[in-house]
Amino acid sequence: MKKILVSGGAGFIGSHLCNKLVASGYDVTVLDNLSEQVHGDPEKSDLYNSVKNKVLFIKGDVRRRDDWRLALAGQDAVIHLAAETGTGQSMYEIDRYADVNVRGTALMLDLLAREKHQIKKIIVASSRAIYGEGKYLCTSHGTVYPSHRLEKDMRRGDFEIKCPQCGRTTEVIPTDEDSRLHPTSIYGITKQTQEMLVLTAGRSLGIPSLAFRYQNVYGPGQSLSNPYTGILSIFSTRFRHGNPVNIFEDGRESRDFVYIDDVVTATIAGLEKNTADYLAINVGSGQATTVMTVAETLKKALASDSTIEISGNFRLGDIRHNIADTARLERTLGTVPQTTFEDGIGRFMEWVQTQPLAEDKYDKSIEELKETGLYQ
Repeated sequence: MKKILVSGGAGFIGSHLCNKLVASGYDVTVLDNLSEQVHGDPEKSDLYNSVKNKVLFIKGDVRRRDDWRLALAGQDAVIHLAAETGTGQSMYEIDRYADVNVRGTALMLDLLAREKHQIKKIIVASSRAIYGEGKYLCTSHGTVYPSHRLEKDMRRGDFEIKCPQCGRTTEVIPTDEDSRLHPTSIYGITKQTQEMLVLTAGRSLGIPSLAFRYQNVYGPGQSLSNPYTGILSIFSTRFRHGNPVNIFEDGRESRDFVYIDDVVTATIAGLEKNTADYLAINVGSGQATTVMTVAETLKKALASDSTIEISGNFRLGDIRHNIADTARLERTLGTVPQTTFEDGIGRFMEWVQTQPLAEDKYDKSIEELKETGLYQ
């Protein structure tokens, strides 16, 4: 397989992946709409400019059948990354998220089912968001899968996850791919649907398919002006402006941050090997890092005078913790993340300090949440 179509190939993950594929000798086509939310002015977008002269670029929309038809022609494989990605934003822009993520994926698969093609593999970017709160351990009931947290508990400052059977506070443990799927956001629901569409249709059409459940991907190149996704970018921009950084909940909520190079390595392994076909696979570091640790690390690296404020605010639909179990990734594809958070954040901060100061749009995004009643 030498001809690879990457939808969303001008985005953060996509541009890194495309550059690696090109360097490895692949003939890459990109289908991307150059969303203003991600790129701003496309002609000034470093992500877009990093790929536009190396790939066959098609400016198009995954919601248009003709754009998919043009992009799929002559391709050997599809890596489907194009999606709307803001968890909070998804809770009030429901139609757009469902339209892009679900309908866009369905259109691609409909074409593959109805028309001649030479696609031999489909890879779709899924997300850890499909797990919702993920996997926890209760001292009385063992492994449990709690549902979303109650607003009344969070209003009184109790943010921890409770056992759904006895109500006791639980301990987070790594979430494996066989864990219960119960997304707590519209974004998570659309990613679960994308994954199920691809794996189900792929099997019925005889096209080997694979879903990667990416954790919190970070690294040089991620948008520093998009306030709807990525606390590393949001915090960095706030610190550089000297604006206060608001920490939701109590600061002890955690995420599994996985460096972009490790994500690209895993994705290409899935393309080149058949040992993970028809599976869903976590791609993460396997380590949890608290939001407070992120904020303190960035503030120190940027020598910022900004204050860090633990507000107790929260967003409905947010999860408390997540840690990926990466055993299946190692077992099926022989790869494990190599970049520690300390090393990765150092590379990220070196890059941040070479970038123009982006407009801080965070307050605007919070106002949007307040208007919908999703921010407390």
